[in-house]
Parts: sequence; structure tokens; C-alpha cells
Amino acid sequence: MQSHPSINDSAASDVFVTPALFDRIVQSPHNLIAIHTANADDVIAQFRLLALRTGQSVYYWQEDAGIASLREREMRVPGSKRATDALRYILQSPQFGIYLFADFSEHLRPPNTGLLRQIARSRSVAGRKVVFVGDEIAMPEGMDAMVEFISHRPVAGTRPRLRDGRWVV
Repeated sequence: MQSHPSINDSAASDVFVTPALFDRIVQSPHNLIAIHTANADDVIAQFRLLALRTGQSVYYWQEDAGIASLREREMRVPGSKRATDALRYILQSPQFGIYLFADFSEHLRPPNTGLLRQIARSRSVAGRKVVFVGDEIAMPEGMDAMVEFISHRPVAGTRPRLRDGRWVV
């Protein structure tokens, strides 16, 4: 049974994955996106909620399960457990989709880097986006220009307050 991350109470108050972020990812000129966050499980759980609410095609790759839909847990891509096979599937897929990869750093080596370069250069109408989520995303040399970096730093417990007639955080 595949485990899906769930949102805890502290993350529920800090919604990072919004329709605006989703649109930013979809409209990005880059096909590779890196979201730096210390709360990868919470961010993926928020992507799952967004996929359920909006019906968008969002998938999550895990080493033990392969690519699975975040909308329909039972929908898995057969033969996608290996990172190389998952990236080949994404490269050849004719449909739109956002593919999430958490803690993928150990897989950022050949032949995966070659496939990622192909995905980065792909200009298909379908709009496939590969999104890396984690706290340490170090792209191999020469690939930084192919990736859009987004930072998620949750603000713990700070709420706006009125000071001298101005709202401050």
C-alpha cells in the first residue's frame, strides 16, 4: 500500500500550494521546477488536495510505487518504479501533467540527467512539468539555467499586527 503524505495542523494554516502557484508552474517557461522546502510531505499533501479539488493531473513518483496519480490513488503507471523509467515515461507522455519528485537528489546522475535535459528542452504542447520538492535540491553542473527555483519558507506563527497605523508581520 502506498503512503500519501497528509497535512498536519501546522501546515494546514500555511497553505503554500495555491491555484496561483499551480498556474505559475504551468505557465513557467521551464519544464523543470525545484521547490525548496523543509516540509516536502506537507507540500505534496497540499498538491494532492489541489488535484482533488480542481481535477488537475498531478502525479507523484515514489521509489517503491512508481508514478501514481494524486487524484486517483489506484491509478499507477506500470513499470515506473525506477527513476530512469519514470523520466522516460514523462518524456514520451502525450498528456499534460505535473510530476512531483521528493528527495530526488541521489537520482540526479546519468542517465537520469540526460533524460532531464531532454525534458527541459522539450517544447511540446502537452506541457509536462517535473517538480522536485525537498530541502536539498542540488542540480548537476550546467542544469541550473534549465530549472526555475521556488522557495517555500513557512512563517511559523507570525500573524500581521497593527503597529503605528501599519500592518506588519
